[in-house]
Amino acid sequence: MDDALYWIQPGNRAAACIVAAEDYPMTYLEVVFRYGATPGETELRAIDGMREVYGVLRVDFNSQERSVRVRFDASRLKADAVSRLLRQAGVDVRERLALA
Repeated sequence: MDDALYWIQPGNRAAACIVAAEDYPMTYLEVVFRYGATPGETELRAIDGMREVYGVLRVDFNSQERSVRVRFDASRLKADAVSRLLRQAGVDVRERLALA
């Protein structure tokens, strides 16, 4: 059980069995939002905490386009939830952009 993620689920005979997370592949999606005010140090720290807890894998800011691209685990979150998390972190999220 080195560094893998495990959880317990009921087995066939009413006994518990251990299942490795790699047995269930995750679906990753990316979403891009335009933002208004440039995030500061406080917002970036909050985003780092969001990344560790909610299944957000990567957050990339593009200051020239004033956009933020988020890669997340779609089995845990939806795009609306990602925008809500960004807003809770203090990012001035405006609208969702279409990915090209």
